[in-house]
Amino acid sequence: MADAVPQAPSRGHPRWHPAVAPVAVLVAGAAGAACLWGTDPHEPGHLLPRCPLRAVTGLLCPACGGTRMVYDLMHGQFAAAWLDNRALLLAAPFALALWARWTLEGLRGRAWAPRIEPWVQVLILTAAVAWTIARNSI
Repeated sequence: MADAVPQAPSRGHPRWHPAVAPVAVLVAGAAGAACLWGTDPHEPGHLLPRCPLRAVTGLLCPACGGTRMVYDLMHGQFAAAWLDNRALLLAAPFALALWARWTLEGLRGRAWAPRIEPWVQVLILTAAVAWTIARNSI
């Protein structure tokens, strides 16, 4: 008879299916997009949250303009989205591809996480810092 593979002790919660997290991200994103659809972040007086870094320091973070960018993309205003945040607009297809892979693997019943090499992580961080400096210098 084959030996049983020992399992880690239970932590008091059931193991989640690998598709739960990416589907939850989809649902949260869709809910956020639905709320944003009718709320123009370019106009004052909306209930959208402010960037914490900008609220405290007055500086634009690498993601500042992201809400306006998404609003403009949803309304077909690609030139306005480019002006809102070029870096996020260029990074969005890569993030979408990673989410799609995460979702597909989850639906297949496999847990997946991207392996990003340390040098790529440094490159991404350097680009974010450079973008922050550049947009706050103008």
